[in-house]
Amino acid sequence: MSEIINSIYGSHLPELECAMQFLVNEINVLRNKVKEEVGDDPIEHLNYRIKSEQSMREKCRRKGLPETEDTALRIIHDAIGIRVVCAFLNDVYIIREHLVNLSNCKVVEEKDYIKHAKANGYRSYHLVLLVDDNIYVEIQLRTISQDTWAALEHQIHYKKVKTENDALIISELKRCADELASTDISMQTIRDMIRKT
Repeated sequence: MSEIINSIYGSHLPELECAMQFLVNEINVLRNKVKEEVGDDPIEHLNYRIKSEQSMREKCRRKGLPETEDTALRIIHDAIGIRVVCAFLNDVYIIREHLVNLSNCKVVEEKDYIKHAKANGYRSYHLVLLVDDNIYVEIQLRTISQDTWAALEHQIHYKKVKTENDALIISELKRCADELASTDISMQTIRDMIRKT
């Protein structure tokens, strides 16, 4: 007879789904408002998920933490993940502003890797919100180019074996990230110029 394994989220899956749907709805409310005001959709795409049981258990193991409900809901803060990909830099900050001002959300952690890129060139805006003093949600806000770079870097980083070219690969990835960041600034400037005419 096989052993029954209880959910690492205990009985809290409906609460996780509710908190995730609340934030997705709020993002879409802002999205529609911006579309009505300026005619452009500030979001290229929106992805969200509740981390699978297996992924959460693997993360607990990697961090040397017990595979418990308390760990999954209180210590690790990305049981819910939302990624918002925007066309332009300003849109990232408009969405950030909306989210941090929601009355039932408290900012637990905030890192602006757009203005302060990681050493490898990674750029994104990270937020951890506590919804209703109960559920943690990790949110990543980024531009299309930042999202593309992160996806490609992830494939390269996690699928490659060590080679003699590692230093060159790291240097090239950083150069690409910097070029894309420059493009983001240029595209924002062009859009601003168009809107002023």
